[in-house]
Amino acid sequence: MTFMEPQTCALCDAGIRVCPTVYDRWVSLAMTELPAKDVPERFRWRLVRLRSPRSSVVVDVVAVRVRGIDPLPGDLVVPAHRMLCAGERAEERSVTPPLLPDISE
Repeated sequence: MTFMEPQTCALCDAGIRVCPTVYDRWVSLAMTELPAKDVPERFRWRLVRLRSPRSSVVVDVVAVRVRGIDPLPGDLVVPAHRMLCAGERAEERSVTPPLLPDISE
């Protein structure tokens, strides 16, 4: 077994975890867990280990969005990388066009 470097975000060059979800999609998650009080609801995820029915061997790890029952403020959740991505925040700021100088003379 060899060590593999984590994938990196193309915008901010930070390490990300790309995980499958329970509904056949993929999500980019941050590498660290944060308390639920610091993460907005739409960015909260948990990693769930799927085990074989008759054994304790972990078969896969999937990301599950935290909904329904809100976690306690101190519970750890995995935020979506979009919440922490500095590159996306920079892109959002550059979407608004710059103000043009007033040339009405």
